[in-house]
Amino acid sequence: MWIFLMTELLLFGGMFTAYAVYRMSYAQTFAAASHELSAPIGTINTAVLILSSFGVALAVRGAKIDGRKRLIVGLALALVLGIVFLGLKAYEYHDHYLHHQVPGLNFVWDKPKPGEAEMFFFLYFAMTGVHAIHLSIGIAIMAGLLFQGLRGKYSPEYHTPVEVGGLYWHFVDVIWIFLYPMLYLIV
Repeated sequence: MWIFLMTELLLFGGMFTAYAVYRMSYAQTFAAASHELSAPIGTINTAVLILSSFGVALAVRGAKIDGRKRLIVGLALALVLGIVFLGLKAYEYHDHYLHHQVPGLNFVWDKPKPGEAEMFFFLYFAMTGVHAIHLSIGIAIMAGLLFQGLRGKYSPEYHTPVEVGGLYWHFVDVIWIFLYPMLYLIV
C-alpha cells in the first residue's frame, strides 16, 4: 500500500506543480477565479473529511482491540461522510456548470483575462475530479470493509485490511487538506 500511495503522490504532485506554476504566472486572475468557488462548502467538506478520518481511526482501533461496535460505527461514519462530501462536490460542480465556469463548455468570464480564468477552472476540475475519483474508490473500500466487519471477519489477530484501507482513506483526506487552501483560500 505504501508503494501505491507513493505513486499516487507523484500523480497529485504533478498536478500541484502545474497549479503552482500557473498560480505564480496568473496570480491576480487565479485569485479572482478562486472567489467564484464556495468557501463555505469547501470548509464544510474539509470538516466532513476530517471527521471521516476520525471514523476510520475509530474503526482501525476497534479492529485491533476486538471492538466490533467501534469498527462498524467507524466504517459506517467514514462511508456516510464520504458520500456527503461527494454530494456537496456535485452541488458545487452543478453550480459551476450553471454559471458557465466549466472549461470548454461555453466557458464565460466577463472579467479580464478569460483564458487565465479558464486555466484556473481547468486545474480546479482536474484536481478535485481526480480527488473525487479517489474518494469514490475509498467509499467502495469502506463499504467492503463494513460488509466484512458485519460478518465478523476482523479481530485483533486479523485486522490488516482495515488498517490498509485506513491508510488509503487518510491519504485521500490529506490530499484534500492541501487542495482546500490552494483552491478556496486564495487572497
